[in-house]
Amino acid sequence: MNLRLRAACVAFLAATLAACAARPVPAAAPAAAPPPVAGGAVPAPEPESAAWWYRNGALHAHRLGAGAGTARNVIVFLGDGMGPTTVAAARILDGQRRGLKGEEHLLAWEDFPYTAFSKTYNTDHQTPDSAGTMTAIATGVKTHMGAIGVAAGRVDDCAGSQSRRLLSWLRLAASAGMATGIVTTSRLSHATPAATYAHSPNREWEGDGDMPAEAIAAGCRDIAQQLLDFAPGRGPRVALGGGLGRFLPAGDGAGATPGQRRDGRDLTREWLARNPGGVVVRNTAQLRAAAGAEAILGLFASGHLPYHHDRDRGDQGTPDLAEMTRLAIERLAREPGGYVLLVESARIDHAHHAGNAYRALDETIALSRAVEAALEATSARDTLIVVTADHSHTLSFAGYPARGNPILGTVRGRLSAAGHEDAQMLDKLGLPYTTLSYANGAGYVGESATQPAGPKRLPHTPGRYAPATGRPDLRGVDTTHPDYLQEALVPLHDETHGGEDVGVWARGPGSAAFRGTLEQNVLYHLIVQATPRLRERLCAAGTCDADGVPVHLPDPADFRD
Repeated sequence: MNLRLRAACVAFLAATLAACAARPVPAAAPAAAPPPVAGGAVPAPEPESAAWWYRNGALHAHRLGAGAGTARNVIVFLGDGMGPTTVAAARILDGQRRGLKGEEHLLAWEDFPYTAFSKTYNTDHQTPDSAGTMTAIATGVKTHMGAIGVAAGRVDDCAGSQSRRLLSWLRLAASAGMATGIVTTSRLSHATPAATYAHSPNREWEGDGDMPAEAIAAGCRDIAQQLLDFAPGRGPRVALGGGLGRFLPAGDGAGATPGQRRDGRDLTREWLARNPGGVVVRNTAQLRAAAGAEAILGLFASGHLPYHHDRDRGDQGTPDLAEMTRLAIERLAREPGGYVLLVESARIDHAHHAGNAYRALDETIALSRAVEAALEATSARDTLIVVTADHSHTLSFAGYPARGNPILGTVRGRLSAAGHEDAQMLDKLGLPYTTLSYANGAGYVGESATQPAGPKRLPHTPGRYAPATGRPDLRGVDTTHPDYLQEALVPLHDETHGGEDVGVWARGPGSAAFRGTLEQNVLYHLIVQATPRLRERLCAAGTCDADGVPVHLPDPADFRD
């Protein structure tokens, strides 16, 4: 380039830059204002009050476009304790059981088109419990640890809790003329299912024998009996799980199942009286025979159902989660007004608490089979399916194992001293270690009151521990055995929950609104706003703003069926 042309280019660039600098920068567009509330100005709710949580969740769901949903049916799958590490490890185990390396595999929900993260903390705890988290998912309001269907308060405050009752999407659906159902591998009175139908400040009050006398005197009722708090024929058409003992009077053996109620009531007989054409079933054969019944109450164990790995697969045994899910959908699909169904894989959580990754992952795979059953039985055109967890656990996945290394095994890979993929990797003490471990729990390797120092096995009730002296040598130990407990760093009686965000996966009408990082209570609002029948029922009760968004906290008394 000659000097004259270069000078001309420099002059042109200088003039252009000067013009750009002189031009005013347009102001950023203002953020969209929240939609107006019908009836004029309404004072903002007190921060973190029940009304505040409800309104904020509703507006967030509205901004995400949930109201464009046209769902006729809703199925919520809840993997209790199914944090991100659990999903990843279960995916690999399921793939390896199918003869794959494992990492390339997907669980049934992992190819859903829309995903999000859910923030799980309770109003009073950074790391939450299942009661407060499921109450957030079921009612649209975050609350305290231990709360079942009530806004935040004290866990022992019976009297105060009665003015803080919240409306769940299951009770809303019943009020809207939709069919409802509950399927769980826990007791039906346990935290997750209870949050869809009951009100209690304390999750432990499952039966009247679990309640202090002062709570009963103050007017609180146990959780199990609240399953009957629906107009005749309007309660869940299907309720399948465990917990028979809380439904039978003390002294009634019912075969091998002792009753636990002190009030003498037989809730199964009362349920039959309120559900004409209904049946109570206690094993797989009876469940299959009841497929055409008007309503089904399945109580397959005195406590929780057995782990999937341990259950009796015969006719007199316990149905698996996929079979219960399939039957529930078939029954609810007969109803003309659509349905809402909760399906919980509860024992993922229980296995993690025990420090037993094998059963935790196996229960997660059982949940995947249940989701597959739902996908086969429904259409994405009219059924919104949401898969999520209430909270996480402390399971860790680490160590540089080679691709395809058994997920429950010790770490092998080319980063070992030997440098080839099948070589055992060793720690700085010269000892092998597993890919999966826990931050705390019953897998601590020090001597306990019930097991010697070294690797622990299920069942383990430690009682006390002696300090560990180094790590155990895992050579010759089958770490893939179903009863092996992964090593835990901190000695505890039970492994604890984890506080990180959990995944949300959605498909069907309204699923496009499930995106981003969400407060857990927003899930309720996404579901309700994406289901016209639920949204319209809330608006009919006067809870909607001028744009038809249900932003006002509903009073459960206005939705009695």
